[in-house]
Order: sequence, then structure tokens, then C-alpha cells
Amino acid sequence: MNEADTRARKIEPKLKASGWTGGLVTREFYYQRDHEYTKGQLTLVGNEARRGKPRKVDYLLRYSDGFAIAAIEAKPDEDPADAGLEQAKAYARDLGLAFAYSTNGDAVVEYDFFTKSSRTLDLFPPPAELWARWKRNIAVGPDRVAEASGAYDAGISDDRQTNPLLHSYCAESVCGSRPYYFQEVAVRRVIQRFLRGQRRVLLAMATGSGKTFVAFQMVWKLIKSGWLKRLHPERPGRVLFLADRVFLRDQAYNTFSPLAGGASDPRHAIGGKDPFTLNRDVYFGIYQALWAPDENGRRLFERIPRNFFDLVIIDECHRSGFGTWREILDHFQGAMHLGMTATPKREDNIDTYVYFCAEEPEVAVDPSDPSAGTYHAPAFEYSLGQGIEDGFLATYKVHRVRTTVDASGLRLEDALEQGAEVFIPEEAVVRDVYTTPQFEREITLPDRTRRMVEHLAALLRRYGHMDKTMVFCVDMDHARLVARLLQDEFGPVTGFDNYAVPIISEEGEARTWLESLADSDKQAPVVATTAELLTTGVDVPPCRNIVFMKTVSSPVLFKQIIGRGTRLDDATGKLWFRIIDFTGATRLFDEWDRPPGPAPEAPEGPFTASLEGVVFDENTTAPIRGASVSVRTGPNTQQGPIRTDALGRYCFGNLPQGKLSLSAGATGYVQRQKTVETVVDKTTREDISLKPTRKGRGKIRVEGLTVEIADEAIFTIEQTGQRLTLDEYRDHTRRCIIRAAPSKRTLREIWVDPERRQAFLSDLQSASIHPEVLADVLNQSDADQFDLLCHVAFGSPVRTRDDRAAALRNRDQRFINRHAEQARKVILELLEKYRAAGIGQVEPGVFEVSPFREWGGAYTIKDWFGGVPGLRASLQELRERIYPESEVNDVNPEYTADPC
Repeated sequence: MNEADTRARKIEPKLKASGWTGGLVTREFYYQRDHEYTKGQLTLVGNEARRGKPRKVDYLLRYSDGFAIAAIEAKPDEDPADAGLEQAKAYARDLGLAFAYSTNGDAVVEYDFFTKSSRTLDLFPPPAELWARWKRNIAVGPDRVAEASGAYDAGISDDRQTNPLLHSYCAESVCGSRPYYFQEVAVRRVIQRFLRGQRRVLLAMATGSGKTFVAFQMVWKLIKSGWLKRLHPERPGRVLFLADRVFLRDQAYNTFSPLAGGASDPRHAIGGKDPFTLNRDVYFGIYQALWAPDENGRRLFERIPRNFFDLVIIDECHRSGFGTWREILDHFQGAMHLGMTATPKREDNIDTYVYFCAEEPEVAVDPSDPSAGTYHAPAFEYSLGQGIEDGFLATYKVHRVRTTVDASGLRLEDALEQGAEVFIPEEAVVRDVYTTPQFEREITLPDRTRRMVEHLAALLRRYGHMDKTMVFCVDMDHARLVARLLQDEFGPVTGFDNYAVPIISEEGEARTWLESLADSDKQAPVVATTAELLTTGVDVPPCRNIVFMKTVSSPVLFKQIIGRGTRLDDATGKLWFRIIDFTGATRLFDEWDRPPGPAPEAPEGPFTASLEGVVFDENTTAPIRGASVSVRTGPNTQQGPIRTDALGRYCFGNLPQGKLSLSAGATGYVQRQKTVETVVDKTTREDISLKPTRKGRGKIRVEGLTVEIADEAIFTIEQTGQRLTLDEYRDHTRRCIIRAAPSKRTLREIWVDPERRQAFLSDLQSASIHPEVLADVLNQSDADQFDLLCHVAFGSPVRTRDDRAAALRNRDQRFINRHAEQARKVILELLEKYRAAGIGQVEPGVFEVSPFREWGGAYTIKDWFGGVPGLRASLQELRERIYPESEVNDVNPEYTADPC
């Protein structure tokens, strides 16, 4: 039999004999045929994203609709039974399953991931046996669940209703989608840990992979199965979802909307004008609202009973600030804590991993190298690379650009020599050389920003100026300037007065702009500029361009920013996005799902050191009363913040010996952090001076600076995906031009013939050669395209369109004057159209625009030239005179080149 016959006649009867059903009827003990669990890898060929084949498993066994348990690979009966075992194991690993089977219909080979061994069977194990084995090995058996629900038999029919692992997910008809395979794995692993008593859990999932949806489905299962309520039958189970921005809170609130049924709504958004209420089940808040003090100075979270919540979910927990969410979690320490992050463990988020992963088992950093040590991994990780490989996240293309000042740095004396004006505030400290990290932070260069915006505008015109774009700027002033300049570039063209907008707050018009930007059906705004506000959590599926105009040194922040582009958008057909990098941020790309190494160890005692000091004003030396001081003693341990007394004094005791991180800040002052070293049984004194913040603290400003594009580091050859440097791209362009036009004479013959020119340009475009891009990167924006191509291919000098138009008017007066007055007016206007936009304007289609339209269009104008033949002849002669044959009489030698 072939595989299909084997499946129908042998494998499926075996499954049914073991108690597995073939249809989704009872929503338990069933199998799914040919289950595709990925969409197919996205690869980029030019500007077209192509999908590979999706991965699929022949049979996926589900113990319940909400719980998959095994994968089966089917083979023809002529193959050995174990021929598909490695495939089945690979599928099971992807799907987070404990059992994998390979069968030819006669025998069944099982692989058990718990025992790491295989065995040969006559039949598939029945559902109850697999479930019992899974519980026994995973330590989530009736003995664990009984703590909350009372003992029960896993085989009874309502087991799937009372056990959150087995309970169904929210139906697609209700919540809009069904969890993807990796989301199911994430939900299962989190619930599994809660069932066995674990209190802290971390999910690390790339932006766009649906962390909030995972949290919702997990909460759905915990609430609908009754498991949270059974923890304390006297009251409902309660959940707190914490974010650090209002729109992130509101996005989560909306994602959880299926919990609201009929007239009842268990949700409550904390903050705003609504008072906190104690009669809801799922609460959504931001840290600022929970930290808001009342008239007595008590924060909101301190007024909520410590045992009020059973589960606290911290969204984007790597961003939220160690001191802030940690104090809230400490207050609700009896609850289960779930952290969600979009980034791997790095130096700047290590506290997050240490806190949430403390209860996880240690695993090897590198299984092949025992000396690399161990670390505590998150409950589940899903990287951007994996999401692209699976086809659930958009792939990307990188376009790197540097200006001349970014390439060489800026010395103020050099700027003065160029004739630029330099304004230095009194309090500024002048550097010898300014480089990219200081631009717009310490020194403002409006000319650099304008040149970057001009270049970005040229790229948007090429790629699609209506493609939604997010530009990340240094600060709010920078974001406003970039938005204004882009609005000036495209507002008149599009007719939108909100083509480009600065989104630098969560309130008022900015909130409306953000909602419209995220809406695939709304055309404007097209471009949003921002500093920090949109770096995380914002869901903008139609975004096709991510632009870096700010330097980024943190891999965590970098991954958050590019995550704004990773979401697919069915409404617009978006499968990929472009990263336009002016500041070298894309150097931070890495394989983020690779464990970076073991976490630093917590300090050991004795805790007998002390630390004291005074916080004072740096300028006046006056002590600062009420300054906030904290000391971090380890990767996840901190004392404070405490407040200084009337004399500005602070004091910490019970500290370990060694280097500690001391932090101080006060209203109206710049926060300061420093390292101090403590000694056992001694008190270390460390006074801290704080600089007053300056309202509108001045930056050095340089105006009148000459800034050009120095290089564009990578070009992508769309047919092959090959990336080239600028020099390599020029060589590629030269070869392709010479292949079609071996001499300058041949190129002129092509160029003055509209049909041949269009075919030639189409061929160049298919080889990823765009004359307008060449003009931009060669700093020749006014050059004639013919001259640009001749320059690259034959080394000819570059002439501008102004040069050619002026030469024709001076040289060819007889040609112009032999036409009658009205025809002469047309010739001169065509010459101005050419001067502005190139040879493509010397075509009959130009007569449909002003001023030709007002003159009667081609229908009237043809009569001024004696009819259609006369008009056609004059247009052709004008084209030939713009590019006179005398220029190519000294013909270059014929070139031969390899095919491009």
C-alpha cells in the first residue's frame, strides 16, 4: 500500500481501536489529520516575500481540545515502522509534546521524551494511559490538583472542564483566532508550573508573537475551569495585568474582552476618573496609577489587601524598572507572578530573569561544553528568528546609510572653517570630537537632520511614500523636527495635513494618531516620529518601515524597536518590512534565543556593613531633604528607596561586603548612580552631589553645516538576495549597463527612443538598479539619468539637467525659432519640464498636465505643429538635441562583460 492506503486501512483503525476518534465531536480523545502547525518560512527575494512549505504532522493526538499530547508520523506499509521516528520526534519537540510515534500500520514505535527511550508496540496507547503517564512524569497528577479541587479521576468526562490544562481555549468564533502551536506550548507550560506550585514564571516571546493573547488564553483556562476559585471557594479568583503605559493597558483590556458575557463584565481598568472597585475579577493597571498616593501619602497598591490577587501578570517586565514592579510584587507576594518579555537575557534586563526564573531548573548554557556552566531558563522562549522561520512574523530587509558627519565625526573648529555658525550654551562642556551617539543629545545639527530626512524622503518615494513608517528619534524636539520636515516633503503631494506626526505623549491628539496609524484601512497619518513612547508594546501591523535616527546601544531596546515591524498584516498583504538605519543600530542583530551565560550569584554574608552619607546640591552644597536613595546589593536584591532627613542624611545597614550600586534622585535634580565599596563590620561614608535640572537645558547648536550622504553600506540584489557594498553595487550596475549598451553611442540610441528606453530601464530595475537611487547615493540629485549611467559605465563626466537645458537653449536657437510662436512656447515649456524631472517629461503624456492642459491638451497642441506627425517629429528632435550625437562621436571601445 502507499501511505494514503496505509493510513486509511491500517493506522486509523488502530487509533480508533485504542480510543482515539477521528472527528471533533466530544472535544476529547481525538486526532487531527495532516495538522499544519506553521505557515511556512518567509524568505525575501527582492521586494517579494515568498513562503516555504508549512510544517505539518500526519496525526496530532489531543487528549482534549485544549491539550495536545502526541505526534504520529505515518509511512507506507513497505517501510520499517521506525522509518519516520526522527521526523515524529522533531514535530513533537516543536509542539512541546511528550510522546512521538512512527508507524507503517503494522507496528508502532513509540519515543517517550520522559524516559528518553523507544519501544515497539502493536497498538497505540489509549488516551487515559498517555494522560496518566504524562501526569506522573510531569508531577501534575491528582495529588497536586487535589490541593485545590479535591481528588478526582482523570478519566471522568468532566475532567477537561475542571482541569485548566485540559479545558478548552476560548473559541475562535468568540475571540477571533485560535492559538498557534507555540502559543499553546507557552500556555501549557505556564499552567503546568502553577499547578505544581511554582510562584514565579517567565515567558520570553518575540514582539508580534502574541504574548498578551497567550496571557488571555491562560487566564481563560484558569478562570473558566474554576481552578482559581477553588483555591479559595469563598471568593472568585482575581488577576492583575500590569503594564507601564496606558495604551498597553488598554490593548490588554480589549484582548481580554471575551471574558465579558451578557450584562456582566469581570474586567476593570485601574486609573482615570473611575475609583478602584473590589467586585471585579480581572484588573488592568499601569505602574503609575498603582503608585499614585492619596492625601495621606499611601500608594494605591498599598491600599489593596495583600491577598486580593491570585495572579499578577507583568507585561514588558524587562522595561518596567526594577524598583517599581518589584515593590508591587512584594506587596502581592502571595499571588503567582507571571512576567512577559520580548527579549532574551542581557546585561540590562538580568534582574528580570533572576527574579522570574529562580524556581526553574538549571540547564546547561551549552550542552556540548560543560565548562560553560548552567542557567535558569524561562518557562518558554520564542525568538524573532523562529517566528520568521515558522512564517508567523514578518521578515525584513536592512538599508544602512551614513552621513559624512557620522562617518568622520564633527570638530567644532572644522564646522567654523566651513562657515557654519556654532552656538555654545554657557553651561555646555565642549568635546574635542562629536560622534553619532552625541548628535541631538549634546549637539544639535539641523543640517544633518535635514539631510537624513531628504534621503529618507527619496527612499520613501522609491519604495512607496504611502507605506506606514515609524521613525525613532533622539528626543521629543528631534521627533518634532523630523515630523515637520517629512510633512513639508509629502504633505503637499498627498494633501494630508497629518502625513507625518510626532507621537510623543499618550494623551489627546497623539492617541488618535496612534490609533489611525495602527488601522490598516486609514491612510493617514503615514509616518509617526517618536523618541521612546512607541518602542514597545504598540501594535501597528501595517508598519512597513522602521527608521533609526537615534543611536541605540541596548540590544533589548533594539529588539523592542524592530518588533514594531514584525507583525504580519493580512489587510495590506504585508509579509516583510524594511529597516532604514542611519545610526548603525543594526549591528545589534544577533541570535537572541541563545543563552548568554549563567547569572551572577547573589551576595553572601555576613551582612554587617553599613553605608551612610548626605545628599546635597552640587552648586550650593545645601543638603537636599526628601531625596530618594536606594542601594542595590545583588542581581535582584535592593534596599530602599528611602528618603533623606532634614539634613539630607541617609543610612543603610545589614549590607554585604563588596561593590554595591548606590542611586539617588530628587525632584528638580538629575538622578545619579555610583558604585561604592563596603567593608565588613564598618560604616562607609558616601556623600552624593546632585546637579539641578535645567529647564530647557541647552545643547550646542551648529547651523550652516555641509552634510552629505557618505555611504549606503548594503544594497540588495533582488533576484538573488545578494548584498553588496556601494562599490560592489556600482560594479554590478556597470556590468548590467554594458551588457545592454556596450558603448555610449548605443546607450544614447536607446535613451532617445522612448520605447527602448523604457524597456532598458525595466531591465535595470529587475536587476535592482534604480537611477534615482544612484543619484541619491552619488550625491548627484540634479544629474541627468543618462549622464549618471554613462558616468558609472564609461567614466563620463556627470552633467545636470540644468546644464543640458541651458546648452540646448544656447546652441539650438535655430531649432527653437523655426517653430511658430505657439509651438515655440510648447518647446520651451517641455524644456522646463525636462529640467525639473528628466527626459520622461518629453513624452505625449505630459500634455495632460498643467499648463498644457489649459492650452487644450494634445488635441489642440498637435495643430500648432501641423498635426500629429509634426508634433511627434518635434518631440523626437527635442530628445535628440538634449543628447546631441556629437557627444558620442568619440566612441568608447566596445566593452565585454559577464552577464549581470
